[in-house]
Amino acid sequence: MAKWFIFILLLSGMAHAEEHILPVKHARKVYPVVSHLSAPESLRPCCAFGYDLRVRAMGVPIPVYQIGNVLSLETLGRHHYNDSALGAVKNIVGLSEEKNGLIYTHRGGFIDIAHVRDTADNTFYLFTRLYPKLGRPWRFFYSEELGVRRIQLLDFTPPASMVQRYTLAAWLAGHLAFQLAQWHEIAQWYGFQSVPGFSEEISAFSPEDLYSNLLGARIAINVILQGETDSVDSYNAAMEKELKQALLQLGVATQTETERKFRELDGDWWNSQRRVPDKFLVLKRNYNLAHNRLPTPVSYERSKPFMLTFPAVVTGHLLSRLGELQLYPGASMQSLPRPKNYYDPALFQMLANKASEADKTQLERIEK
Repeated sequence: MAKWFIFILLLSGMAHAEEHILPVKHARKVYPVVSHLSAPESLRPCCAFGYDLRVRAMGVPIPVYQIGNVLSLETLGRHHYNDSALGAVKNIVGLSEEKNGLIYTHRGGFIDIAHVRDTADNTFYLFTRLYPKLGRPWRFFYSEELGVRRIQLLDFTPPASMVQRYTLAAWLAGHLAFQLAQWHEIAQWYGFQSVPGFSEEISAFSPEDLYSNLLGARIAINVILQGETDSVDSYNAAMEKELKQALLQLGVATQTETERKFRELDGDWWNSQRRVPDKFLVLKRNYNLAHNRLPTPVSYERSKPFMLTFPAVVTGHLLSRLGELQLYPGASMQSLPRPKNYYDPALFQMLANKASEADKTQLERIEK
């Protein structure tokens, strides 16, 4: 009897420990929300997977990739809400206080900090737009990514409680921000170029991308539910704190450990003999678009991986029935098949699966 009691206590302790890593939260009250927030200007320069990367076009700046791409908890810098194209330029040339790159965690695998920050900022922005109009049918547009990106909000009866409305708006914003991240992976594979002439296929479905994006959505939701929404400065400061806390809970590694992990995976996840922007410098990809996700399994890692989750239902409302990202035909769709009307999230995985099959065939030909 005593043994069973101890066993139950141990299980309870393990479950309690898991709950402390990004638990599903609700707002305690309604907080002030900044108005007239500018939309995120553009995605931050992201990192091709690998370490000490070489560039094929020597001397030519490639804005979508950062070559010095390994970070530590101490070198994250300051978070800056991405409301200016100048911020992206500063990131490229290394003048920004905000630092972006890859960092290894024992329970969350590799984390791309640019992806975390981008989805967090989209979550914050979407929250400020949809919260005042929650329950009303309306739409607004983002810039094109092979298609015209439209956020479509649907008609529904929101909760009577204003605290529940605030909570629901935060989670719906994160839900939609993650859909934007899912589409970005698809768009990169099918030919989207943020800088004309520079292919981004190398980064499409990179193994750490969507776990990082989902982490960003969850962190931003926590920031919103804590009431850090009255100004961009409040949001930025809270993001810095919450990001570091999340990385610590995921077992963040030192820069030396991250670099060593890259070397261990050379030839398996990436090929150090190839140069940016060769697509198959990255050998390992993750085409799964799920909202509940484990990190892509890393060889030789003994720590238990942490599953990031995202609730489908909040305050009794199914999030997928409240709004969605829709993609309408754009001016230049590259290799993306033209939809009959538009792409919605129900079709995203089908497009990812086609990309997976094509990559498998192409890589097999290269390796023969």
